Amino acid sequence: MKLYQVALAALCCAALAEGWVSSVARPLRSPHAPRETFQRARVAVRAEGDEASHGERPISSEWELDCFSRPVLVKGKKLWELLITDASGQWRDVVALPATGVNSVAVRKAIEDVIARAPVKPTVIRFFRRQMLNMLTIALNGVAANRPTLRVTPSRATHALYDWIEEREADVYPGMEGYSPGAGAATRDRMTAPVTASRLPEGLRGEQYAFVTLPLSEVLSGGGITEENVGVGKLINVKPAYEVDALLPGIAILTRRSDALAMSLASTELAGVRADAAQRQLVLDVALDESFLVAKLDDDQRVEAAAFEKAKQGLDGLHFVVVQSPEDDGVEPAGFWLLRETQNA
Repeated sequence: MKLYQVALAALCCAALAEGWVSSVARPLRSPHAPRETFQRARVAVRAEGDEASHGERPISSEWELDCFSRPVLVKGKKLWELLITDASGQWRDVVALPATGVNSVAVRKAIEDVIARAPVKPTVIRFFRRQMLNMLTIALNGVAANRPTLRVTPSRATHALYDWIEEREADVYPGMEGYSPGAGAATRDRMTAPVTASRLPEGLRGEQYAFVTLPLSEVLSGGGITEENVGVGKLINVKPAYEVDALLPGIAILTRRSDALAMSLASTELAGVRADAAQRQLVLDVALDESFLVAKLDDDQRVEAAAFEKAKQGLDGLHFVVVQSPEDDGVEPAGFWLLRETQNA
């Protein structure tokens, strides 16, 4: 396979008057490790013209689920729906639930019915709704009791589900009889990040960190980064509404134990990364409501952090994390995660 490399760690976000540009990034210092020097980290991606591209992804066995009331009144009561999509967004199922009978037993039965007719059975089911945590945990644990290979986990990394909910809010609910925008709480409840980020676990500690960029085109259909060369990482669907020549902001985690760190990161339900310039922190958001302090930011890095966050906002929260060995040259990363931070209303 013909490869070319994008020099990630040699790039950073910089906000200049004439627009977004790339320049040499100064690595961040981990709060747990001494400062070291590295030259650059690379992500290997397919050369232009190779056969593989994003195209239509196969239906995934990783599911994303939501159960909540919607802004529609049916006979004076809120419409409740169970929404289930696979992580690729290729397959979806909707079940309307009677408002007077929404409980763990009814939800479990509805989920089992969906599984029975689904073209691909789930190996993972993720759900993000904190307000429904107890009920969904009981219902899904009941479903998993008879399926030893099924893993159930609360997680903010439900990107396909967020996209679908946004579509329904814009295009489906307003056209339904009984639509009432003020009928109840927002479809997605706010996930408030912890005030204080926890200490980064040993297994997630890198040696160096850097603000980096990639051409957005690399993660679009036909781009060089595909499911086949992201290691243990993941890609999400990207809406075709951005400038093709835009730069995608990201964070490079550099470590000589890249494979082990990437595997540990894959187990955290990585939801996103935030650069908090006010608190001078680089933070990983994981699972349902956990956050880890990755690195402290000095004065120069606060400027880069602000540019990183501005770039994210320009792409509706889209960004990435890459784990790479500083000594690798021309090899694929141990893990590449394409992420989208959502501002839940």
